[in-house]
Amino acid sequence: MTSADTFRRDTEIHADDLREGTIYGEHTDAMRGVMNGVLERIEALRTDMRSRMGFDPVDHCTARIKSDRSMREKCRRKGLPETSDSALFMIHDAIGIRIVCGFLNDVYTIRDYLAKFDDYEMIKEKDYIRQAKPNGYRSYHIILRVSGKYYVELQLRTISMDTWAALEHQLQYKKGHEDNSLIIRELKRCADELASTDVSMQILRDMIKE
Repeated sequence: MTSADTFRRDTEIHADDLREGTIYGEHTDAMRGVMNGVLERIEALRTDMRSRMGFDPVDHCTARIKSDRSMREKCRRKGLPETSDSALFMIHDAIGIRIVCGFLNDVYTIRDYLAKFDDYEMIKEKDYIRQAKPNGYRSYHIILRVSGKYYVELQLRTISMDTWAALEHQLQYKKGHEDNSLIIRELKRCADELASTDVSMQILRDMIKE
């Protein structure tokens, strides 16, 4: 299976829970178009870099449109009416894309590439790679406004950051009331070690490319 096949498969799997009559109303098809448009541009960059430079900056890429149930719950948590205006224009993660890269520099390559398009506006950026969260979480977050209307939340991270985040996510849903302080400390230690490894791997790749 080629990377392009994986790209299409991931897009379809994460978008197929949309149904008519959701909180998004008549915006549903437009949202799909926006999500697929961003993914297609990322795929174009991947194809170009594979052709020109011999490597793919993306290990894998997944996308989803937040389910009706999840969006309604988020509206209630924020004290917002359960309407399409709230879901699309007051909350900015109805469309979510996660891009997992092999190396640190690839994260910033993709960020800079997306910033070049006239119909994309970087509304908000948080670099949790250079300034990690206290628990060790690292990722590059972008809120992208497409064509002045729809918002897309992007998360760009390396493979090691993605693996760590998946484990930390499991801790959040860990049942019981036992003391998790040891796990939390170990997760933080692992996050720091992985960050150091990411830097070392980037240096090695740069040396190989010279």
